[in-house]
Parts: sequence; C-alpha cells; structure tokens
Amino acid sequence: MVQLDYLLMFSLVGFSFSIFTLCLQYKHLLGALLSLEAMTLGLFVGVFSISSMFNVEGYMCLILITLGACEASLGLAVLVSLIRTHGNDYVFNYSLHKC
Repeated sequence: MVQLDYLLMFSLVGFSFSIFTLCLQYKHLLGALLSLEAMTLGLFVGVFSISSMFNVEGYMCLILITLGACEASLGLAVLVSLIRTHGNDYVFNYSLHKC
C-alpha cells in the first residue's frame, strides 16, 4: 500500500511538471507534443496505481496503452503534415486565417 502512494505521488508530480512544460512550450510544436506524451504517461501511472487497488489493472493498462499509442501516432502524423506544408514546426507560423 505504501508503494502505491509513492506511485500516485510520482504520477501527480510528473503530470504537474508536464503541464508546466506545456505552458512553456511556445516555440516548437514537437516540444508541445512531447509534453503531452509525458502527461499521458503520468496519467497512465496514476490510473495504474489506483486500479491496482481494485484488481483491474490488466484491463486498464491495455486500454490506456492503446489510447497512448494512438495519441502518439496521431500527433506525429499531424507534425509531419504540418512540416510538409509549412516547412518548419514553429508554432507562431500557424494561423487559422491562412486556411
């Protein structure tokens, strides 16, 4: 039970740091996507530590790993598409008025 408390604190600290990093990422889109991935991993560790108390960690792990992989592949696809159309990944180059 004590290790679960440490895992939950670790996930909350990791999630908080990833939100802080996301707020500071204003230049490159790749940095923002990496901080979103860190946020997903922090949530994964938190849900794993909470669901292990109820003995359903196997199902929750499979669901969250699947959603995390889909999120990562979608983010990389959007990044590649934006680099091909705009030539770089600077956030200030993207505008809704250009669409």
